[in-house]
Amino acid sequence: MKGLFCRAGERDAEHKFVIQDTTLPDVLGTHQVRVQVKACGLNPLDFKLLSDMGIQRDLIPVGREVAGVVLQGQTHNDSFSLVLHDGSQRIHVINVQKPEKLSSVCVAGALRDGLCAYTALHTHARMAAGHTLLVMDGASSFGLMCIQLACYHGVKVLTTSHSPQTHTFLEKLRPSVARVISMANGSLDLLPVVLEETGGLGVDIVIDSGVRLQEEDESEEIKLLPHKHDIISVLGVGGHWVTCNQELQLDPPDCRLLHLKSACLSFLNPEVWTASSAQQGRYLHILKDIVEKMSAGILRPQPEEAVPRYEATVAMETVQHQQKKKAVVQL
Repeated sequence: MKGLFCRAGERDAEHKFVIQDTTLPDVLGTHQVRVQVKACGLNPLDFKLLSDMGIQRDLIPVGREVAGVVLQGQTHNDSFSLVLHDGSQRIHVINVQKPEKLSSVCVAGALRDGLCAYTALHTHARMAAGHTLLVMDGASSFGLMCIQLACYHGVKVLTTSHSPQTHTFLEKLRPSVARVISMANGSLDLLPVVLEETGGLGVDIVIDSGVRLQEEDESEEIKLLPHKHDIISVLGVGGHWVTCNQELQLDPPDCRLLHLKSACLSFLNPEVWTASSAQQGRYLHILKDIVEKMSAGILRPQPEEAVPRYEATVAMETVQHQQKKKAVVQL
């Protein structure tokens, strides 16, 4: 059997992605299953996380959002699976019969974003009907999941766009968002529009897709991101900021403003559910709920164009380099 692996180097620049043969055991253990993979989602590898956890291997398996047919280990059916972050052969199998309207490619490409949106809104922000939410870069696959999940639970949603095309796309969403704020010229309009939409109170929840830490000497792509002070400014009293930036730095004035608002900050780590065995039951329940919501049309992910297996190395290199991009390999 062939698999996609990362050949680890001493520095990030030396990491290479390769397809090579791998051997699986003929006899399965008590808690193992054998899955015939139909589609696999590719997301960036967090080498710092692997290093912090003491995981050091010459070859690191790549691709963990997996849709396929369970052949051995339990009832044979179409299932959706997520491989543990330690790169072992262990997988979590969601016991959901594959809905006919959902393709394997769709689920493999959307499962991680759905998990992140669920974690950000339910686990961290304690979302409730009547709250006001600001989703940065709502046209991204993660942002779109956040918008749809929040609208389903009766939350008023504001979001931002980075181009005229994404602005039009977001304005045509159904269920509709309350306001789309253009970030094409930076974040100058962000605070006044948010205050206008919330009666001067600010939002209850902000979910970012990256944060600008400095004002100058930054690329055009970075300049489209909100500054950390902008995020804190739009928060209301008792608000909750969920950030995707693992290297966020807050200065004393930033902390002071958060303190005055009695606001809180959470870091969104997609791998957190597999960090503790005590969370496994809840984790599987979340994954099952995401698949059911996609099947019911509540969550409608952006379709990913699948690539064949022989293009997997090139696709993974692009994903790793651009970070926010993703790919799906169809087998």
